[in-house]
Amino acid sequence: MTKKLHFLRYLVFAITLLSGCAEKIVTAPNKPTQDAHLALGNPSGAATSFDNYLLEKPQYSLSYNSYRGTPNWVSWHLSSAWLGDAPRQDNFRADNTLPANFYKVVSTDYTGSGFDRGHNCPSADRTLTSDDNSSTFLMTNMMPQAPNNNQRTWANLENYCRKLVDEGNELYIIMGSYGKGGEGSNGFKETIANGKVTVPNRIWKVIVVLPLGTDDVKRITSDTRIIAVDTPNFNSVNSSRASYRTSVDAIEAKTGYDLLSNVSKAVQDIIEARVDEGPTQ
Repeated sequence: MTKKLHFLRYLVFAITLLSGCAEKIVTAPNKPTQDAHLALGNPSGAATSFDNYLLEKPQYSLSYNSYRGTPNWVSWHLSSAWLGDAPRQDNFRADNTLPANFYKVVSTDYTGSGFDRGHNCPSADRTLTSDDNSSTFLMTNMMPQAPNNNQRTWANLENYCRKLVDEGNELYIIMGSYGKGGEGSNGFKETIANGKVTVPNRIWKVIVVLPLGTDDVKRITSDTRIIAVDTPNFNSVNSSRASYRTSVDAIEAKTGYDLLSNVSKAVQDIIEARVDEGPTQ
């Protein structure tokens, strides 16, 4: 009986001790990381063709179209791990990583055109180091963009993306353009640089919003917020993106791309059909 009593006392003590330890266990918060830019898939199956050439850089990945002199799409991951105090480099330049037989667009190809050198992956999304920021000024990351679209509509959306990051989220962003002909400060044009660079008619973006975490693709569910916009490349564009909200399905129908292809088909069917109704700023 005494032995049993001692055993019970020991058992109660052990349980109490373990309970105390358990209360002291604190789960470490998820830390922001720099993740794979093509984690959600390669929208056009880009590889080595002249009009669908894959460029994978440390800061973003893209499909380049040498016939148009612009990217088809650019894909990048955004978290606070990419953000810092590096100043804007403003060193627009040709991308010498393109094959020798590709025309390499230069900064002066845009001079006097009436269109901005419009970033796909924004300069302000890559401020951890000067090298990161400099990479966004390669001309393979640029498209002729109507000034009001670039400096108002698109700037507002980019700022909102970074606000989401400041609130503890990480984003997967895919951006591109399609069609031919836009209206800049010098009127309507279909091409610039003596026909070497096509002016797109529409500019689109898809944003997948996730709380910080790991194994990101598997964390995308039917409840994940997806922001999709498709804007006209015209100076008369509205400064708010609210009127240009659309679905991923609609962008896929216009471009022929398969966006978010690494997400499960059942989840894709739901989130790609939905039009976001969340806040815009």
